[in-house]
Amino acid sequence: MSFPFNLYLLAVVSACLTTLAALPLWRRWCLRTGLVDDPGHRKIHAHPVPLAGGLAVMTGLVLPAAGGVLLLAVMQQTGFRAATAALVPIGYGLSRRSTELAVIFAGALGMLFLGWLDDKHELRPRAKFAGQVLVAALVAAGGVRITLFVPSILFSYVVTILWMLTVINAFNFMDNMNGLCAGLGAIGAWYFAAIAAVDGQYLVALIAFLTLGALLGFLPYNFPNARAFLGDAGSHLVGYLLAVLAILPHFYSSRMPRPWAVLAPLLILALPLADMAWVVVWRWRAGRPFYVGDTNHLSHRLVRWGLSPTRAVLLIWLAATAVGALAVFSRL
Repeated sequence: MSFPFNLYLLAVVSACLTTLAALPLWRRWCLRTGLVDDPGHRKIHAHPVPLAGGLAVMTGLVLPAAGGVLLLAVMQQTGFRAATAALVPIGYGLSRRSTELAVIFAGALGMLFLGWLDDKHELRPRAKFAGQVLVAALVAAGGVRITLFVPSILFSYVVTILWMLTVINAFNFMDNMNGLCAGLGAIGAWYFAAIAAVDGQYLVALIAFLTLGALLGFLPYNFPNARAFLGDAGSHLVGYLLAVLAILPHFYSSRMPRPWAVLAPLLILALPLADMAWVVVWRWRAGRPFYVGDTNHLSHRLVRWGLSPTRAVLLIWLAATAVGALAVFSRL
């Protein structure tokens, strides 16, 4: 039974529309509760901006996903045979991967909550890092792990936690200009979705398409002019989702016996990872803590070289799209 690919379009559209509808509600809530980014050091905005992006993106993920599962259950109970026959792959996948999916969404909520605490109370770096490690370890314990051909549970746990911490903080670092973090997240989600869909990994593709749609729904509020920011809640959520999407697909399999295909996630996420590596090395050489922000990111340097912030972001998006395309070619 072939998979109904129009469901991927439905996932993107439903997540996008849900995020678009939820953002005004979350903006008002953030303004009412004081969850805003105030103007100040290294800030270019003149007025407080609601940190509503992460909450809206999470809403755009959870509501369509929950609605889809509920609709599938109702259709199976009421006997819509033609429809349910087309959805057999999803039902089969949900029955086998229900615990893993629950862990993934629980981890997303955990990262969102950790980022919200940082937005609200400005956590100390050690406390925030400890929270990231805790959530990543719990997700790994739930079965979302990297193996890299090494038959060791300890290695699997360690490399998975390190990977999640790296990608989460890479996207956190990239949240320094309007649209940059969300746009790179959307580009990465698209490539992971396309690879999973072509390989017949339907649940992975659906999660990636939901992520893509939710981020596309947020971008009109954030780029080029920001009426809402992701905040640490949003950047933690985006980084976590992309880290998980890099783990879930089977980049190496009997159908795709090319060991170098496991490099696809590094290509898809090359821009955020390279930017983080650059600023960490620069801060280390300057004798500064690596977690203290500055204006030495790629986006800032492009602006100093004469580009407007909007054009700098667009150029980075274009570069990420081009490099990510190499991941697709690596699987041909």
